[in-house]
Amino acid sequence: MSDGRLEGLVIAHLGQGIAVEYHDEVVLCQPLRKLDTVTVGDRVVWSLVAPEQGRIEAILPRRNVLTRPSRNDKIRPVAANIDTVYVVFAVEPYCDFLLLDQYLAICENRNFNAALILNKTDLPLTQEMETQLAHYVHCGYALYRVSANAPETLGQLKAAMRGQVNIFTGQSGVGKSSLTNAILPGKALRTNTISATTKHGRHTTTAATLYHLPDGGDLIDTPGVAIFGLADISPAQLAQGYREFVPYLGQCQFNDCRHHQDKGCAVRAAVERGEIASSRYLRFLKLHEKM
Repeated sequence: MSDGRLEGLVIAHLGQGIAVEYHDEVVLCQPLRKLDTVTVGDRVVWSLVAPEQGRIEAILPRRNVLTRPSRNDKIRPVAANIDTVYVVFAVEPYCDFLLLDQYLAICENRNFNAALILNKTDLPLTQEMETQLAHYVHCGYALYRVSANAPETLGQLKAAMRGQVNIFTGQSGVGKSSLTNAILPGKALRTNTISATTKHGRHTTTAATLYHLPDGGDLIDTPGVAIFGLADISPAQLAQGYREFVPYLGQCQFNDCRHHQDKGCAVRAAVERGEIASSRYLRFLKLHEKM
């Protein structure tokens, strides 16, 4: 930009500052007070106000944004401009398919492409788990079987992530950190580089951080699973979040059908005919009740 303003990429929150990447440099910036909350993955317009210090003046239009609940019933952005959300799960701890369905329903409603990663493939799978996984594949979700401890299993996943902005999520204990470290072997080094470059001394981010993948593309590393809560979607949107329900939703006898005991429910009829997996349908009812 000819007026001294520059375009950069937000890669981390560091204390009260925001790390903005411009070409191969990282500058610690402060946003103008009038701006909405800046988040990792945002493309921003910024200017240099002092040596190695910048000011964020505008947030460029986002393709999408992932949010989480905050204080006073407010919603805060966690990451922006994401291509694919990968839901990580494993045999151990117990695979929570209800939580997995919840993640996918949120992704469907927020227009995020979603895919599944089965980690710890060195552990045996039960036939029941294989049956459940087949339902997701049938719905069109990509499934990657990997082990963070076996680099040879990561090839297809790395290829899918190439050139994309990716984010991992999943229940605690499934190995997200180990998987992230396997895909980003220089993560600790890069984290320290961000801190040193911005003169922050210590990387104290508690939010998301964006890392560049060795083969191209980015991985946004974010702690916690609260970003995939059900608070801001309606029961009708929950039903829309089940891909296999969608062809039947307009066929129910009543527009406000809850797809439970309602008369003339096309979704329930499809379950009874075996066109929708009964296990997915029962989990939908549990999430509906949970809401």
